[in-house]
Amino acid sequence: MDVPEVDEASPLGLVLRRLSQALDAAETRAERRFGADLVGVLPDLRRFALSVTRDAVESEDLVQFTLLKAWEHRTSFKPGTSLKAWLFTIMRNGHVNCRRKYRREVPDPEGSYAAGLACLADQEHRLDVRDVQEALDRLEPSQREALLLVAVEDLTYEAAAMLIGCPAGTVKSRVSRARDRLAADLGIG
Repeated sequence: MDVPEVDEASPLGLVLRRLSQALDAAETRAERRFGADLVGVLPDLRRFALSVTRDAVESEDLVQFTLLKAWEHRTSFKPGTSLKAWLFTIMRNGHVNCRRKYRREVPDPEGSYAAGLACLADQEHRLDVRDVQEALDRLEPSQREALLLVAVEDLTYEAAAMLIGCPAGTVKSRVSRARDRLAADLGIG
């Protein structure tokens, strides 16, 4: 999934500037290292946020939330564990909590309302991408989440299992079922 560059004037750009200033003012080497690692995971965070929210503005808000929460709770991060998985957990929990707040949104599970707002792709490869996106949208949410974490975000089954809160075998099963369903929906093999 293509993630656009961060506009320095955008809210996310301002958060990144504030984070950079906090890193410059960091008193310990551990804080500076944590901040540098945090910035290093930013492309993965943005891609995962976009895949979860399917909305550019909402995904930027989610990344901001995640960065701020991570910096605020940096002392609770255990060195030697996966920073990426820890950040994805913060992001996932933030997204779930946000969804709970906005239960009164107009549901559009088939995407019919959104499809009426979109214009048709004018290039063949865009149609292929749309087919894949539609096939992903038809997956059960638990299967889609497991597949995206393992296949797109390159997490191990164990890291994805910790993030989702289930056994690694369940993640493997969900990923396998999701791959089989995608292959069937897309007419592959």
